[in-house]
Amino acid sequence: MFQSLSSKLTGIFSNLRKRGVLSEADIDSAMREIRVALLEADVALPVVKDFITSLKAKALGAEVVASVSPAQMVIKLVNDHLAELLGSETQAINLAGTPPVVMMMVGLQGSGKTTSTGKLALRLKNKHNKKVLVASLDIYRPAAQQQLEQVAKQAQINSLPIVTGEKPLQITERALKTARLEGYDVLLLDTAGRLHIDTELMDELKAVKKLSNPLETLLVADSLTGQDAVNIAKTFHEQVGVTGIILTRVDGDGRGGAALSMRSVTGQPIKFIGIGEKLDEFEEFHPARIASRILDMGDIVSLVEKAAENVSTEEAEKMASRMMEGQFDFNDLLDQLRKMNKMGGIGSMMKMLPGMGQLKEKMADAKIDPKILARQEAIILSMTKKERIHPKLINASRRVRIAKGCGLTVQDVNKLLKQQQQMQDMMKKLKKLGAKGMMRGGLGQLFGM
Repeated sequence: MFQSLSSKLTGIFSNLRKRGVLSEADIDSAMREIRVALLEADVALPVVKDFITSLKAKALGAEVVASVSPAQMVIKLVNDHLAELLGSETQAINLAGTPPVVMMMVGLQGSGKTTSTGKLALRLKNKHNKKVLVASLDIYRPAAQQQLEQVAKQAQINSLPIVTGEKPLQITERALKTARLEGYDVLLLDTAGRLHIDTELMDELKAVKKLSNPLETLLVADSLTGQDAVNIAKTFHEQVGVTGIILTRVDGDGRGGAALSMRSVTGQPIKFIGIGEKLDEFEEFHPARIASRILDMGDIVSLVEKAAENVSTEEAEKMASRMMEGQFDFNDLLDQLRKMNKMGGIGSMMKMLPGMGQLKEKMADAKIDPKILARQEAIILSMTKKERIHPKLINASRRVRIAKGCGLTVQDVNKLLKQQQQMQDMMKKLKKLGAKGMMRGGLGQLFGM
């Protein structure tokens, strides 16, 4: 998401940094380029106009001109404006109601509503420790109710039993009664969608909303629909009244204009984004962090949060203890590879590091294979338990056997052995330095600098 916009803005700021002092002409030129970049990213024209007008007024102010680093001040202003455009602060899901808290999922057919219902249910269960019930009100799309039932099973969430012939309002009444009687904290209503907005759809949603009195009415919109997603959001908000937005298929949208426009056009916050097909690929929307990602400033906070989710304190302490003892065998390497995979792989982690956008071309030239972690894991799994603990046992004939076992080449096995040896050497240096030595000399001593 935002790849195209990020690339263009990074280029604009790179040119600004080359100029020591910024003239009014330099700022005018940069504003024109930013305007074009936003329009090409599919941001709504009225939003772009307001953004540029406000940004230009501040960029031409005395504070920027007199700044020690004018280019950095302009970048900071753009970052602040982007965060403001996206909603300034994270708007958490509202759970402050008497159980069962009802949430209604609305949107057009094909926007990812049913999957998002399952993802949200899983998040509420895991992150908020809530007992969740999901119910499908979609009696029109073939097997829609069965689809939610299957998604709920995957998420290990309870779904309302399907009763053939019931109308949406009858299903809503039964879901409310079940949620109350069985002590559920949250009830998620997955409403029906259409291929287009029509009166019948809106009337049904209004009736369901009146009956269920939801605390949250969440619009699920496909980010790939671009400008249409913005218009859809505006119409749904005017007709039904949404309290938040869930953007789906964010991983497939290189422009991101829908996200930049929706908050401004509807006045309602984007609360979650779907970043993949798996049920756990679902994140809270953090405007400031997203703005930093767009400007290639990275997102270290999210990276640390992901690490904390996937690595327990006990595991981290165990690994740190082994490292301080100078130990690092193939079991340790396998553990690290699996943790990296859990966090989304190398690509996902690198996107969150500052300045990585500028290295994309170099990385492309280097031809880094995204499947490298899976191949390295396959090589380690082809080793015996003894070989993993004592890598020095792996002679030429064993390397041939390992390569055949994982379907890769001896060269691939050699590369991994070299990688493990380098890590082992580094751990030995770490042991020699000790904690005090590391504090005195920092990483320079560790890497022999």
